[in-house]
Amino acid sequence: MFEVDLKPRRLADLATVVPAERIERLQERVVPRMKEQLGGGAQIINVNSTASGGGVAEMLHVLLPLTLGVGLPTRWFVLEGDPEFFALTKRLHHRLHGNKGDDGHLGAEEAAIMQRVAEQNVQTLLDNITPGDVVILHDPQTAPLAAMLTERGVPVVWRCHVGVDHDNLYTEEAWEFLRQFLYGNVGEYVFTRPSYAPDWVAPDRLRIIKPSIDPLAPKNEELSEEEILGALSGSGVIAGPGFGGVTFARADGTRSPFTIQAEVVREGEPPSADTPLVVQVSRWDPLKDMAGVMEAFAEYVVPESDAHLMLVGPSTAQVSDDPEGQSVLDGIIARWRTLPDEARRRIHLVSLPMDDPEENGALVNAIQRHAAVVTQKSLAEGFGLTVTEAMFKARPVLASAVGGIADQIDDQVSGVLVADPRDLEAFGTSLNGLLADDEARDRIGAAARRRVIDVYLPDTSLDLWNEAVLSAIRHTRT
Repeated sequence: MFEVDLKPRRLADLATVVPAERIERLQERVVPRMKEQLGGGAQIINVNSTASGGGVAEMLHVLLPLTLGVGLPTRWFVLEGDPEFFALTKRLHHRLHGNKGDDGHLGAEEAAIMQRVAEQNVQTLLDNITPGDVVILHDPQTAPLAAMLTERGVPVVWRCHVGVDHDNLYTEEAWEFLRQFLYGNVGEYVFTRPSYAPDWVAPDRLRIIKPSIDPLAPKNEELSEEEILGALSGSGVIAGPGFGGVTFARADGTRSPFTIQAEVVREGEPPSADTPLVVQVSRWDPLKDMAGVMEAFAEYVVPESDAHLMLVGPSTAQVSDDPEGQSVLDGIIARWRTLPDEARRRIHLVSLPMDDPEENGALVNAIQRHAAVVTQKSLAEGFGLTVTEAMFKARPVLASAVGGIADQIDDQVSGVLVADPRDLEAFGTSLNGLLADDEARDRIGAAARRRVIDVYLPDTSLDLWNEAVLSAIRHTRT
């Protein structure tokens, strides 16, 4: 287990995006109450399984510096495991989404693997806990730590970022497996939607908190057209003169030049700057259905439009908690090779290095801002931060009506939803409609940005997290 270095962020920094009355409410009412109720010196400690490369890590990079900045001692630790452990937790990830995943089991042997990894990590955590601290554990990887902390009187909040609205045999199996670690050992459970919680979570211990994005992070900051085109052409994503000295702003306020080189699978030349670009950004995960996006684009969009498709994911060697990524990417590349020549020429598979997460985020930012349409054709989705990020950038998003995506998008108003994520024709038809209608793209994009500012910025959840933490303390003491 290792600690992530956090730098405090001021709430006032958000004032360029967040309405002034919301900032004032936090500063004058919410934050003083949080400090008073938590007491002086108590730490809020978060634990998850990766510091980069996924939505959970991105959310923590948003909320924790702000929490630290308002004067609440906040720390972040990352649990480390071996390939056997992460293959098991990927199995849990699939089954909590209602899919089988691999052919592996969830039994006593698998429970022992989870317990072993927790025991290898817990001492570092215990060495850093002081009386009065609260620990927030994130997702299945951390579940066995709950009992180890509770037996020492440490209040525990367990935050699950995944789930589905309707259980099946796979979700029931996964929840029964996790119950042995969590039930009776968690003061408060936090989910994105009420339907994601298993029936053994008591209503008085359940909290619903929506994720949020950092509007000022390198991944979301405003970029000029010169910066967008320089970043994209320099990295090899589109054709053009190259970086040209363009820079991006880091979280600490300094500026750095773009230098990142994308790993691109394509045939022929990169698209020109004026080529309409359809983009999906996500992990190389079968539930994100990058292959389905490619199939729909090749069959239904290529004959009707001159647009290109860009599927963008992280470099697979640099996402430690997702052992499945390389095999998924290999499968997509193999299918891409079988496509007709014209479709293959207009579909680009892009992997972005993760060595510098801020520069990675800045390049994702440029890609999303350059897109004519952003898609998220997930088969299942706990929330979908890439949807939120694209909406904030006033991009029209075409997405599956699954999980948290359906909470974010009001169909035909702040985005376009496809009811059945496996219906390639409906997806392709909707995509053609957006590509052909400039007015609709502008109208939907503007409404999307307003929706994110109203609901999904970090100030909206700080007080909810305060209530969750205080409730966990009360449950631990009773």
